[in-house]
Amino acid sequence: MKTTSRAAAPRRLPPEERERSILDGAVALASESGLEALTVRAVAARVGVTPALVAHYRPVMESFVAEVFTAIVAAERDEVIAAYDDAVDLRANLLRLIETLLDDSRDDVAMVWVQSWALGARNEALGARVRAEMDLWHSALEDLIARAIAEDPALRVDAGSSAWMLLAMVDGMSAHSLVHWAPRDRADLARRTLSAVLDVPVEAPTIPLSLETTPLAESHR
Repeated sequence: MKTTSRAAAPRRLPPEERERSILDGAVALASESGLEALTVRAVAARVGVTPALVAHYRPVMESFVAEVFTAIVAAERDEVIAAYDDAVDLRANLLRLIETLLDDSRDDVAMVWVQSWALGARNEALGARVRAEMDLWHSALEDLIARAIAEDPALRVDAGSSAWMLLAMVDGMSAHSLVHWAPRDRADLARRTLSAVLDVPVEAPTIPLSLETTPLAESHR
């Protein structure tokens, strides 16, 4: 008797496991191809279920994209911050952190960040998550720097602005590297930037009195 084979139907899973499998599949897809690759059909194909099942668990794709973004970048932040070693000085810790984030092996996360800034301009759910994650990164770095300052009074830097400068450098260099426009030695530039951030005290700029009332000064307020 001749028999025909049929493709195996997706195994029935409890709702919690199915929901987790859909999120994990979407995270893997975004890590490989970026947030722009996330569609109902693409996620369904990745997980091996029907598009209707994906839509059932995640009916609003904009919110799902934001959720996937958060899962990817939060995992990296937790990993990198957890590697901070209190037994090592601030400069060594921050240099290790920066070099880790700029490593070529993390270009997948860099792609997710870069696409999130663009897509977040029209996807409000994603935009809100991007702002929240950037705030969390800044707060984490500010806290690490502030702790080091408390232990070493010789560190005359502002923790908040130092965190902003370091994040701006990492974000810029990561974005540039995606199109292969970056210094040949990114680690060397990271060391130079870190040295400038930590060695120069932050002081309020002195504005000559004569400039305060000029039309040029007024036009830039």
